[in-house]
Amino acid sequence: MSFKLGDFVRFVDEKREGYITRVIDAQTFGVTDTDGFEIPVVAANLTHVHGHGTAQGQEPQQAIQTVADFKEEGVFLAVAEDSKASSVAHFTLVNRSSYQLLLSLKTETKGQYRGEFAGVVPPKAQTQLFSANLGDLDNWPQYIFQVLYFTPGNLKPKAPLSLTKKFRSKDFNSAKQQIAEINKYGWLVQLDEPAPLIDPQKLKESFFRGETPKPVVPVPPQEVDLHIEKLRDDYQFLSQSEIIDIQLAHFRQLLDAAIVHQLPSIVFIHGVGNGTLRHHIHQTISKHPQVRTFMDARKEKFGYGATEVVFKV
Repeated sequence: MSFKLGDFVRFVDEKREGYITRVIDAQTFGVTDTDGFEIPVVAANLTHVHGHGTAQGQEPQQAIQTVADFKEEGVFLAVAEDSKASSVAHFTLVNRSSYQLLLSLKTETKGQYRGEFAGVVPPKAQTQLFSANLGDLDNWPQYIFQVLYFTPGNLKPKAPLSLTKKFRSKDFNSAKQQIAEINKYGWLVQLDEPAPLIDPQKLKESFFRGETPKPVVPVPPQEVDLHIEKLRDDYQFLSQSEIIDIQLAHFRQLLDAAIVHQLPSIVFIHGVGNGTLRHHIHQTISKHPQVRTFMDARKEKFGYGATEVVFKV
């Protein structure tokens, strides 16, 4: 039985399910379960769960084409968390253009290439490409997208798109948005974003300007309070998902600042609550290459409501 990234599978010898988020070798796969843990499992101990969402290899869902002006651009990658396993991110190609797309996706890790997806995406349609573990973001490979455009209309052929993308934590620092095509909140990355036009006059003027000062990253405090009332005055009007997004963005920003300034450690006060924020923070730092260890901070003061992050020297 063959498996691919993004397949939803069930363990044969125990009651557990999850998504394939890593191909370890030809017979071993990394499966991320609903608790956010990635477990290496041999193929013989896995079986497909049929009828669960859109898996790779299935025909993409096609939307009804409406009569409108031809749209040249609009190829997006939607990244959204799974509704049951927030550590799993599903990647969906959203085609808002009027072209039919012939799409190829490969990954590259340390000079090793692997084909992940190939298929046709109709105009105004979408298809799920694969899934990945958000907690393992720093170890994600490079993604190589190649797109051919087709339309039967009387239009000059459009040049193919070839794009190599390496995701970083900052790509997911912004607030999530509603993505109508998949009916979820997530992040939207435009793959065919037009190159900015260069103004020759402004380019000429830039040669005579002084060197632009580099942005200064402020030193973060030793203790960072992530309670939403400390971050926003309008928190009463925010939804729970918006609150989490704001708290995580602030956490990632100050985590990066602490690393830039080579602090030995930093404390994040996340509170106890329902444990969602604490869970996301621990997922991020558990696999961060600059984090040596982490622990509950000053239990006599915070209980289980704060985490101390200790960095590598």
